[in-house]
Amino acid sequence: MLRRSGVDRKRLSSGLLAGVFGVVVVGLGGWWFTIALGVIVHLALLEFFRMAQFKGMRPATKTTLVACQLLLVSTQWSVNGGLASHLADAVLPLSGAAICGWLILQPITGSIADIAASIFGLFYLGFLPSHWLRLRNLVTPDAAPILQSLDGSWISSGLLITFAACLMVVASDIGSYAIGRRLGSRPLSPISPAKTIEGAYGGLASAILIGACTGALLMWPLGWFTGGCLGALVALFALVGDLTESMMKRDAGLKDSGDALPGHGGILDRIDSYLFTPAVVFYAVTLVLPVLS
Repeated sequence: MLRRSGVDRKRLSSGLLAGVFGVVVVGLGGWWFTIALGVIVHLALLEFFRMAQFKGMRPATKTTLVACQLLLVSTQWSVNGGLASHLADAVLPLSGAAICGWLILQPITGSIADIAASIFGLFYLGFLPSHWLRLRNLVTPDAAPILQSLDGSWISSGLLITFAACLMVVASDIGSYAIGRRLGSRPLSPISPAKTIEGAYGGLASAILIGACTGALLMWPLGWFTGGCLGALVALFALVGDLTESMMKRDAGLKDSGDALPGHGGILDRIDSYLFTPAVVFYAVTLVLPVLS
């Protein structure tokens, strides 16, 4: 019991520190957010490639690490529009070609598994996280209609939506953990035996609640209903992200992706729920909300 209590305290402390760090860098936005995200992506990629190497793969580690940073930098730079925007669109396919070229030039030619691990790393920890930057830099009026009735020169729709997206993911994580620990009895998936169906429902309900409040507060079309639907999507894709990382760890024979965060394991263990979700929120806000408006 004492050991369990110690682990919970470590988990709570590191979770709170990570939360404060996230609030600060999201609030600062711009290049501060980009640099912070770049550091997180770099550390998570190292953990991902460590898992791949446990399976005997030889991914293009250095090339992919550089490509992911270029993808993040070009995404932030694209805020200025013009040539910068086209450059950001070009980084992903050019990086994929560079990764394949690197593997071709190795003394031992790369395998399909090596290519797949490298390209997936670029997508998983480069392209997907870059949507956090896209989301934070949003200035679309439809994303937060409430700002049109306020003197919000100091705040942007991107800031509000990014905080809301993070809160939905946090709510999903906390809800699934709390409900699963107290009421969970039916395993959700053999990929992650600790997760339960009851916990998944708890995470879903929590994210829907935060989403509904977001929709009402930001004055989205259909208000709480639109926000609740987005919350459900966030909970679903957060769970997919969590189970995807669990599937990779199980395949590699590892309990945690690393030990960077006490009580949480590695960086990848902590951010797995935040990888697929920003793209879902970004495209829902930029494609669906304008139609509803």
